[in-house]
Amino acid sequence: MRKILVIGIGAGNPEHMTVQAIGALNRADVLLIPTKGDEKAYLAAVRRDICDRFLTNADCRILDYSVPVRRADGAYADGVHDWHRAIAAIYERTLLGEVGEDQTLGLLVWGDPMLYDSTLRIIEHVRTAGNVTFETEVIPGITSVQALCAGHGIALNRIGLPVEITTGRRLSEGWPGTARDALVMLDGVQAFRTVDDPEAEIWWGAYLGTPHEILLSGRLADMAETITETRRKAREEHGWIMDTYLIRRPASEEGAA
Repeated sequence: MRKILVIGIGAGNPEHMTVQAIGALNRADVLLIPTKGDEKAYLAAVRRDICDRFLTNADCRILDYSVPVRRADGAYADGVHDWHRAIAAIYERTLLGEVGEDQTLGLLVWGDPMLYDSTLRIIEHVRTAGNVTFETEVIPGITSVQALCAGHGIALNRIGLPVEITTGRRLSEGWPGTARDALVMLDGVQAFRTVDDPEAEIWWGAYLGTPHEILLSGRLADMAETITETRRKAREEHGWIMDTYLIRRPASEEGAA
């Protein structure tokens, strides 16, 4: 039976590759690398660097595919679902046309496949279509969350307090429930600017794990403009940006005990 290996490759540093991930890389008969145009050519280049460093299976073939553009009109969820189905069609064609009955397809996933990544959902679209039978194996990877906390030298959580992991889109709609700590990923709207708390602190990072890594921290009210301007310049320089940040609001002594 065919197999799909979903391999978490870390937050951008090839040295984030675990021994397990390297082993999985070398079990693949075909590796599928997404390309996202000139703006995000770096993301494909890191995947190729990983293959250059760690791939010793001379029989493995590396194939590129162009990632479909997600439509921006209409409802957000509908656009995402259509986008996922378009990528699923590429996976299906690859399995049927490039991967033998007893061979393995490897997908190199930025960060960790289980945290704010849609590869597993896309694979389920392929499975549900029923045109090809396959098994799935998932290899965890280092996330931008881990890279952020390591870069700043902080623990993700405070003693006795939860951390809400959310998106910029959701944070811009309001602070998440009763949590005092929010870890924000996928923020294209700079939602940290909507947090109205003069005592809140922020730990922000962009291009985490890469040579372009930027780290900033401090009181949110003091840092918001600096982060906004830094973000603008970085996006202008590189053509793209991926950032993650942790915001902490004051907690009572009772809650922090």
